[in-house]
Amino acid sequence: MVTTVILGMLCVYLLCFCVMFMLISTRLADKKMGMDVFALGNLLLGLAYILQLFGGAPGWSAISVINHTLTLCAPVTYVLGAMRFFERPTALLRPLLTLAATYTLAQALVQLWLGNEARHALLAGACALLFLLMTLVALYGSRTFAKDLRVEMLVIALLIGGIGALNAAKFAMILGGGMASLDMNGGFQKVFYLYMSFLATVLPPCAVWLVLRRLTDKLRSLAAHDPLTGLLNRRGLMDALSAHFRSRSAEPAFLLIVDIDHFKPINDTYGHQAGDRVLCHVADVITATARQGDLICRLGGEEFVVVALRSDSTGVLQLAERMRAAIEKLEVPDLSRGQAIRCTATIGVSEQFASVQAFDECLQQADAALYRGKKAGRNRVEWVLVQGA
Repeated sequence: MVTTVILGMLCVYLLCFCVMFMLISTRLADKKMGMDVFALGNLLLGLAYILQLFGGAPGWSAISVINHTLTLCAPVTYVLGAMRFFERPTALLRPLLTLAATYTLAQALVQLWLGNEARHALLAGACALLFLLMTLVALYGSRTFAKDLRVEMLVIALLIGGIGALNAAKFAMILGGGMASLDMNGGFQKVFYLYMSFLATVLPPCAVWLVLRRLTDKLRSLAAHDPLTGLLNRRGLMDALSAHFRSRSAEPAFLLIVDIDHFKPINDTYGHQAGDRVLCHVADVITATARQGDLICRLGGEEFVVVALRSDSTGVLQLAERMRAAIEKLEVPDLSRGQAIRCTATIGVSEQFASVQAFDECLQQADAALYRGKKAGRNRVEWVLVQGA
């Protein structure tokens, strides 16, 4: 009786969180982050347990077969939802229908050849293996594709590992003790469904937390990056500079302003869409030419800022010249006219600076050097003139 009550509560949990996931997915519009698939997984598992409640003894019947198929399809659905959450989109209905048909056939064959105990052992063994693989993937993800969610992935791996261990124990008990081990009044079944209820209570809030983490990270990224080029904006640059100078190994930096020459005529001649393509291509060239660790920002309009870290005056001038030469060689396709748009850039370089507070002064230095370069004919690199030199 106790186990039946626990199982009934589990069904309520699953169906309620199914509705919650669906409501969240509707608010996420086109990028649902797998919430709609998690809702389907909860629905499948909830229906499986409802069938178990009303299906009677665990013998061979259509209800039992459907119950087992839904029970196995549910965690696979969660896996597909997790893939979508981590931006690895995959098909949904075809894999699930294929799995359902294959496993239903496997149940019939096992029942025919080995009997009812073997069919129940098949489900427990398949679930144990599946949860083991999910645990290993979660552990692997905590060190690779989900490093930003390391703690969360470790917690999820621990929780999934627990249900995997319980299914492995059920598999061993069925093989050793037969169908008596599945008695709903037995101690093991109580522990099993208590743990499942615990998971049904804990994992959905974990999924919601992961979605909130991703949304807030995305908002933070949008606030720190230029929407056209994907480079840092001024706010993002200042945050990155603050983080750099707070580190114990922080070294002085140089500031470069890269300004595209005659950009207004490009917009006027080829149109603003072509001008945006030029900005994006120049941003790509600057990113490819800069060294690893350098900070790159679109300051506004056709101006870019590069903060060269861990360099000396000779190295930063060589960096600036490489950028200037690479931009001069750049050819941006003009889709409307079938020809290439070419441009050049003038670069102003500041003195070294060693704090965020010195950024504005160095920006003025680089801007003054840039202005001299423009007056001297453009398409050149100009170093700041040091007062008194």
